[in-house]
Amino acid sequence: MSNKQGTKSRILDAAERLFAERGFADTSLRLITSKAEVNLASVNYHFGSKKELIQAVLARYLDTFMPASAVELKRLQGRDNLTVNEIFESLVQPLLSLDSVRPKGSSIFLQLLGRGYIESQGHLRWFVTTHYGQPLELIVALIHQVDNDIDAAELFWRLHFTLGTVVFTMASFEALNDIAHADFSQNNDVESVIKRLIPYVAAGVVAPAPRWSGNKVKELS
Repeated sequence: MSNKQGTKSRILDAAERLFAERGFADTSLRLITSKAEVNLASVNYHFGSKKELIQAVLARYLDTFMPASAVELKRLQGRDNLTVNEIFESLVQPLLSLDSVRPKGSSIFLQLLGRGYIESQGHLRWFVTTHYGQPLELIVALIHQVDNDIDAAELFWRLHFTLGTVVFTMASFEALNDIAHADFSQNNDVESVIKRLIPYVAAGVVAPAPRWSGNKVKELS
């Protein structure tokens, strides 16, 4: 590895750890350079800005996850009796493959993604949709293949509820696993928890929609 590549990798590794632990807003470039043992000029040379560094940290995972997800999702197009469970299950192996990118990569990736939404990192939404839009479009198209009655606005909310549930569960995996072991004698790994989670979020995506009157939700009939 060249010295330049070594410096770039150290910056990415340090930024990833700090972003996951502290969040994007509370992690300064000065803190990253201290952790990576480089100067600020190195960050500017390799990335240009903090926003571009954040994007580069996510790209290490997205460059693996998104193409693999697109391959799996395309296999479901046109399938008879498709379910939302099957759509989400097709994403499990692409997600777990991130553990080969970094140790505990699947959990770290979801934690970083969650940070992006919680902290209103609007540039990340632009970055993801611009560079990795195809798998996201496929998910929406496949859900409409299952249930064409879900309108775009309602699906927007439901997919973000899904993402929030997944991010919280994966970010809290170690603590939840300890509780499950102590209270129910269960030994779970990441894959088993994700597969336990899928039926729950899939049911929410296709649940009956609330009926709206102005800004108030009517009771479901």
